[in-house]
Parts: sequence; structure tokens; C-alpha cells
Amino acid sequence: MVNMGLDDATASLSGRADEILDAATDLFAERGYHDADTQGLCELLGIGKGTIYRCFSSKRELFLAAVDRVMRRMHAHLEASTAGQDDPLERLAAAIRAYLDFFVAHPKYVELLIQERALFRDRERPTYFAYRDRIKARWTEVYRALMAEGRLRTMPAEQISDVISSLLYGTMFINHFTGQPKSSELQAQEILDVIYLGILSEAERRRPGSTNCAPRAKRGLTD
Repeated sequence: MVNMGLDDATASLSGRADEILDAATDLFAERGYHDADTQGLCELLGIGKGTIYRCFSSKRELFLAAVDRVMRRMHAHLEASTAGQDDPLERLAAAIRAYLDFFVAHPKYVELLIQERALFRDRERPTYFAYRDRIKARWTEVYRALMAEGRLRTMPAEQISDVISSLLYGTMFINHFTGQPKSSELQAQEILDVIYLGILSEAERRRPGSTNCAPRAKRGLTD
């Protein structure tokens, strides 16, 4: 009999945890958190409950670990999709396309995000927003650099980040509930067209008494 070393045992446990998370993600997405039980998970995997509890101490921990893995995978996908994009605006466009593609390709992941927000109100910050907050600073620095280069108009970089993030979050859910009406490429182009160029014509922006909100936004920066 060959004794398994510590590293081998850790790798084995990690591999089993991934296998459990795969099955748990399917089960939670299909049945919902309350109707999914560990016994059903055991039957799917052909393992005993003890194996699950060696990796996850409770059903709650298992669910939250599955949600956390969703976000880790999403960010890994975004990193891979934007690698090699030197121009910041091109990198942003690639990130938006990758974000939309990721959730369209994995509707079960969206189901987990919905359930976490609905059922775990005791959590200070849902997993999605915790991960979003972690990368916000990086993108705001990108926007500040673009302003310094004169490629973006001067405004709070956090505002840009929040607006783009909210647009993508809403689009992800609309795609999930109604079916993606357009390709991610086209959706990204339309989002960026409105963000980059706005909806007011140049003539309207120059018109006295225009409804253009830019002057009010500029005043807000100095008030």
C-alpha cells in the first residue's frame, strides 16, 4: 500500500472539492438552495455525506463556496480576454464583451447570484459586489490616466466605474431573464457608443438652455 503524502492528500481533497462544487452548482441552480439537499448531492456523486463535510462544513458554506468560485472564474475569464490589449479603451471593450459572454454561457451561475442576494440577507456584502469592489480601484486608475491624456473628459473616475458596472449588471440579468437578444459584440458596441458619445448632438450641447447635464455635473465637482 502506497502512503499518500501531505501534498498529494491536499491535491486530492482540492480535486474532490471542485467535483463537489460542480455538482452543487448544478443542483442549486436547478432546485434552488432550500430544495437542494446534501443527500441528493451524494447520490449524484456516488459518495457519502462525510466526504462532502470534509470539504465543506455546512450546506451554507458549500453554496457560498460555489458562488465565490463563480466570481473567481469570471474574473479569470476577463483577465484572459483582456490580456494583450495595450490600449485602455480597447481593453475596456474586450472586458465588456467577455463579461456578457461569460454569463450568457453560464446561466446557472446567474441563478446562484440571484439566490445569494435573495436568501443570504445577513451577509454584509454579496459576493458579486465584494469582487466588484476589489477591482474597482484598478479601473478608476485607468480612467484617471485617460483623463490625464485628454482622452476622457474630466469627471469623477468612480462615477464612470459605477455607471459602467451598473449597466453591465443590469444587462446580465436582462439577458438571463429574456434571452440575449443581440450578440455580446453588438451589446458591447451599443453600450460603449452611448457611454463614449452620449445621446445629445453637438448642436444640442451648445444650445443655450440645453438639458445637457454636463454643466450641473461640473458644478457638483466644486460645490
